[in-house]
Amino acid sequence: MNFRLITLLSLLSVTTFFACDDDDQGPSINVPDTYEFSRNNESSVSFSGQTDRILMGEELIAAMKDFSFTAQQLQDMYTNPDGVDPFANADLNASTKSIQSKVAASVDYFSTNTVAAATIKEDFTNWLNAQVSEVFPANQQLATAGTPGQIADGSSVRYVNAQGLEYNQMVNKSLIGALMMDQMLNNYLSTAVLDEASNRTENDNETTVEGESYTNMEHKWDEAYGYLYGLSANPAEPNLTIGDDDNFLNEYVGRVASDPDFMTIADDIYEAFKLGRAAIVAGDYKLRDEQAAIIRDQVSKVIAVRGVYYLQQGKKALETTPVAYGGVFHDLSEAYGFIYSLQFSRRGDAQTPYFDNSEVQAFLTDLLGDGTNGLWDVTPATIDAISTAIATAFGFEVAEAAE
Repeated sequence: MNFRLITLLSLLSVTTFFACDDDDQGPSINVPDTYEFSRNNESSVSFSGQTDRILMGEELIAAMKDFSFTAQQLQDMYTNPDGVDPFANADLNASTKSIQSKVAASVDYFSTNTVAAATIKEDFTNWLNAQVSEVFPANQQLATAGTPGQIADGSSVRYVNAQGLEYNQMVNKSLIGALMMDQMLNNYLSTAVLDEASNRTENDNETTVEGESYTNMEHKWDEAYGYLYGLSANPAEPNLTIGDDDNFLNEYVGRVASDPDFMTIADDIYEAFKLGRAAIVAGDYKLRDEQAAIIRDQVSKVIAVRGVYYLQQGKKALETTPVAYGGVFHDLSEAYGFIYSLQFSRRGDAQTPYFDNSEVQAFLTDLLGDGTNGLWDVTPATIDAISTAIATAFGFEVAEAAE
């Protein structure tokens, strides 16, 4: 269907029509009730590459908690090299995709900053190696200040390095920023990517990618969508199960939306994705970019809220008597990953993160810097200082995110 030829809104219609332009006389836009778009009776939505990478991430994080894995096996899951089958899922082994290739790889942030990109990619390599070289050999000993090992956290057991950090939590939460958020906000929703080469002209003329039902611009937008909803039980209506579909961005959009202080955030993100995709179909690129800005701000806020949440949960565990160090370390390791992810955040109206790499590194240095043993020595004052700095930048109160 050509959605550029739209008539007046019927009150009985199940579809929303949206007219926009500076004078509200621009193209009329057909906004479907769900994220379903088609051409010639065939779905024009595709994001299989994003689904693959999320599944690869799921297997990698699970393997980091399996003491039978070698460092090389973890690295192979990160890089998916030719001639190696690192995954239990045969379809992933057959894929040409990898996690590493899309870590810190956005056009807007890293196309001219290859040194920073290489450093970030190496962070993950180092954390994977350290899990095997530091934590795995110590899994049967009790962790103490300056010594890796296991530590109780209620009915759970955590495995930490000498500073009290859980590498598996760091990798998990840092991938949310370095892979999912960076690719979504700074690559596929980038004007440079959406409007690359002749994309606008081809989209205006409904010129599809050879052998496919979508235009290149439509596909780029859908790939951004896939990094959040790629494993959704129903990708057309993903908020029905938001928070339950993966252990990455989807989970934490759901977690934040369950907080009454941020209860609309999942709907805000989904509706912006839906309206932006409809705007592309209609050729309204101003509206498209407005929706991209909403997504950037709201997804970035998810990371900030969860970072502050885990900082404050760690502080709460730190203030128990006796100190519940297992809870402290688990929560602050998650906070570490979310703080690391803030360098991939994006202000909706600018091509800059809320915190750049140097500011993020300063937070992480402070978190580990109250003594020689990292999280064993962290103080409530340090936790509160970092929490306040993050919350202030995003315009919410620490108390709103803390519970």
